[in-house]
Amino acid sequence: MAIAPKIPATVVTGFLGAGKTTMIRNLIEQANGKKLALVINEFGDLAVDGDLLKGCGNPDCTDDDIFELANGCICCTVADDFLPTIQKILDRPDLPDHIVIETSGLALPKPLVQAFGWPEVRTRITVDGVVAVLDGPAVADGRFADDPDRVDAQRAEDEELDHESPLHELYEDQLSCADLVLLNKTDLMSADQIDAVSGEVAGRLRNGVRMVRTERGEIDTKILLGIEAAAEDDLTARPSHHDDDDDHDHDEFESFAVDLPSIAEPEGLVTRIKSAVASHDILRVKGFVDVPGKDMRLVVQGVGDRINQHYDRPWKDGEIRATQLVVIGLTGLDRSAIENALGAND
Repeated sequence: MAIAPKIPATVVTGFLGAGKTTMIRNLIEQANGKKLALVINEFGDLAVDGDLLKGCGNPDCTDDDIFELANGCICCTVADDFLPTIQKILDRPDLPDHIVIETSGLALPKPLVQAFGWPEVRTRITVDGVVAVLDGPAVADGRFADDPDRVDAQRAEDEELDHESPLHELYEDQLSCADLVLLNKTDLMSADQIDAVSGEVAGRLRNGVRMVRTERGEIDTKILLGIEAAAEDDLTARPSHHDDDDDHDHDEFESFAVDLPSIAEPEGLVTRIKSAVASHDILRVKGFVDVPGKDMRLVVQGVGDRINQHYDRPWKDGEIRATQLVVIGLTGLDRSAIENALGAND
């Protein structure tokens, strides 16, 4: 059986006001029939990007193709919000040709790229490239963001934020992780400013990383997409100020299956799952349950301590009725203890 090609994903970074949304809207208008899925990270009273993109006027870009994450900085809610959203995209019958992820201006790009090591994702998606959008005039003035006060307000509103990076550190992290840099708003800069900023930025980039000067976020789709960087396999070449922070160590995952007997009381299983999640570094639990006396199989899915269950379809004739859960978490899970907690040895 032929292996399906991985879906490419582009991660777009840049401070509030740099022109990320405008660039993505231009990208949608140039999609030329390419089906895009958009993941937009926004929150608080700044949640306007989704509406702007929905109004792009491109029939190939529908509301169903836009996924808004409004619970805070995307790199701080990887397990709870971002990865389940990616899984929703992968579970759709009409898979996209390309996924575009617009991060908030506070997001650290490297932890987000690391998250693509999630077991269910790494075989199906590759990070085509990380694109950093720079506000040229702001960088020229040493402010990095067009309105630092708005960025500080954004930071204050994000209850999930677990890193307090100064703007210059975030700026350096965006550049060190980038595969393509857009020096935007050059129409608002003098020739001397453009040359000075271009030189400063070029000195921070890895070998082979291109910088393109743009106005109003306009860039040819052929340049923006199809970089084929496979960034998730190149993390060591992308240093970050937060490389030693445990809070953003999402690069190592493991998973295993747990076989259980029939479950007469599903609520008891849910209680055991929640207990196991509370005691171990479990990120997700999913699987099917055989409930005696029920003609349909029970689906159990959990992210963190949020466990959902529903009956999805009847057991098929000749199908072996079995209960099996897949446990996914950070490397180092105590498999034996988790199996006991779930009742595998009862």
